Amino acid sequence: MSEEIAPQQTTGDAGQPKGLLQQMEELMAALNADLSALDADLQSTGAQRQDADAG
Repeated sequence: MSEEIAPQQTTGDAGQPKGLLQQMEELMAALNADLSALDADLQSTGAQRQDADAG
């Protein structure tokens, strides 16, 4: 009674299936943007903390 689950293919803007490499590039770009935002947030928090400690 086992069922094989076929992987779902995402389609691009033109309706063409995306390749695995393109999907990975998009995921890496999204991850990079998230990490950049997190880094900026942490740096601003750290700067605020240093200002509070100095005052």
